[in-house]
Amino acid sequence: MVASSSGSLPMAGSGSTSAGSTPSSGSAGSSSMSGAESPIDAGPINAPQPLSPYIVVDQFGYLPSSEKIAVIRSPQKGFDASQPFTPGTTYALVDAHSGNKLLEAAPSVWNAGGTDSSSGDKAWWVDFSSVATAGDYFVLDETRAVRSPVFRIDAGVYRPVLTQAMRMYYYQRDGIAKLAQYAGAIWADGVAHPQDTMCGLYKDGSAPHDLHGGWFDAGDQNRYTNWAASDVIELLRAYTESPTAFYDDYGIPESGNGVPDVLDEIKWDLDWLGRMQQTDGSVLSIAGHAGASPPSTDTSPCKYGPANTSAAFSSAAAFAYASIVFRSSAAANKAYPGYADALSTMSQKAWTWANANPTVTFYNSQNGVGAGEQEVDAAGLLIKKVQAAVFLFELTGSATYQGVVDANYAQLTASIDPFHLEPLDAALEYARTTGATPSAAQAINSGFKSSVEGPNFFGKLQSSVDPYLAYLQAYVWGSNQTKAAQGNMFADVVAFGLDSAAGAEATRYASRYVHYIHGLNPLQLVYLSNMGDYGATKGVTRFFHTWFAHGSPWDAVGVSKYGPPPGYLAGGPNPSYTWDSCCPNNCSGVSCGASPLSPPTGQPDQKSYRDFNESWPIDSWSVTEPDDGYQALYVRLLSKFVQ
Repeated sequence: MVASSSGSLPMAGSGSTSAGSTPSSGSAGSSSMSGAESPIDAGPINAPQPLSPYIVVDQFGYLPSSEKIAVIRSPQKGFDASQPFTPGTTYALVDAHSGNKLLEAAPSVWNAGGTDSSSGDKAWWVDFSSVATAGDYFVLDETRAVRSPVFRIDAGVYRPVLTQAMRMYYYQRDGIAKLAQYAGAIWADGVAHPQDTMCGLYKDGSAPHDLHGGWFDAGDQNRYTNWAASDVIELLRAYTESPTAFYDDYGIPESGNGVPDVLDEIKWDLDWLGRMQQTDGSVLSIAGHAGASPPSTDTSPCKYGPANTSAAFSSAAAFAYASIVFRSSAAANKAYPGYADALSTMSQKAWTWANANPTVTFYNSQNGVGAGEQEVDAAGLLIKKVQAAVFLFELTGSATYQGVVDANYAQLTASIDPFHLEPLDAALEYARTTGATPSAAQAINSGFKSSVEGPNFFGKLQSSVDPYLAYLQAYVWGSNQTKAAQGNMFADVVAFGLDSAAGAEATRYASRYVHYIHGLNPLQLVYLSNMGDYGATKGVTRFFHTWFAHGSPWDAVGVSKYGPPPGYLAGGPNPSYTWDSCCPNNCSGVSCGASPLSPPTGQPDQKSYRDFNESWPIDSWSVTEPDDGYQALYVRLLSKFVQ
């Protein structure tokens, strides 16, 4: 957090760090094995002016050729409404080493001085896009003598951030000891859930299977087949769309094997999905645990849910797409000979079983397995089937799969918005696949292009509806996932070659959603955890997670002994947050307080966030909990800007 409390984000505890303070021991633990590039050494930072909560930027920085806009904010509504700010007449972009001013400009007012309803702020912009010289900078209010966080302009500015974001998946690995040489000494742990090698049926523990591996899905320590398959697909897209962004030096056990570490990490989860597949092609739905901090201390039995149709179709899609991607990588074929062929066989077996068993369901939450419900309705199941058919057609060229897509592709494009990005991407994938039916491909591409470039998406950014430049139709649980998905939707215009004339505009719009997550928001908050060693002045100090739990040694940066690892993307502002329904009374003797915490409650949408990680009955998970799916969408978006 910034040194001054004026206008700063309320915290659940007192563990904030001041600008320029020494990073916590928690963040230092991974820097030596991160593989990230360090900024060019240009001498000590010379930024004596006080840090202002009213001048917000991407705290990591900007690419030299990119749009660069600082937002000056004056709170009008929300928790900081009593602390408005009047900007000075002139702002400067200042070299943070020499003190030289590279640009001076008057701030331009947003929306004729109106107050934005989504943030509760008035705003001004300072555009310094013309500056392309690599270096460290800050934006200075010359009248008020206050400044923004220091940030970097550099072609490689996001590579260290992507490294840490990808390392999140290593910390989420189940069934493996986190050795200090990879995890850092303070996040080292023994084998998580060795009992997974004898995982029993949820009802009675019968019919044990070896189901070790995979990733913890989110803050819980369960592994859900449907969601894991989606996460794999998003990371595969990240790699195929930006292969040169990913390196083989992320400090995980497979680093240095010649394969980009993103593919090694994907393989970790695919191998678990393979264990979930039965000999008849069916796929088990979930493997669950109670969870503990640290994970190695969890002695609860592993319980799995039976096979269901949605899990089989989801896995068929992930196996097929992975087969395509791994086969296309010479390095992966050398390191993992025969793996692509095995994935192809697995995908077709899963499809065959699902097609023959089209109505098998398992509602895991109703049966006491897992923390969320992953089963889908009939419409959702059809979408999963069509998506699997897309990848299987691309993999095999079989008319059987193509017929399913041609008859049902409209289901994939029924909702063109960031909440349905995965089926939209599947439709676009089909449209560019060799042999796709021309009329279907044309309908998919033209429908997506006209919608994304229309008034609800391009139009909102063209008319500057959001002063923070990253407009969303709605803020809901997991809004940072939606932000990342919206950025990827814009980037799809380029990734799928839909409109070369609009490519630069689409890329510029996509970058704004990266900047939002990196601190260009009303809270001046980097929504990634513990990134002080990597350029974040004010970031997430804690989030809901069974391992990094409230009161544990890994609770919060600056509060607990350690703090959580770097690079976890928190869920994001959630205006629907509330405490458990048992509050304020009848919560089994647990105190809730007098009213739901504010923030997050009672705030404009973009301020509906709090840096907290209390469990039941405060239920912080609906605001701060990370998720492998959120992370995958962010990784995919950020990787497009790693040069």
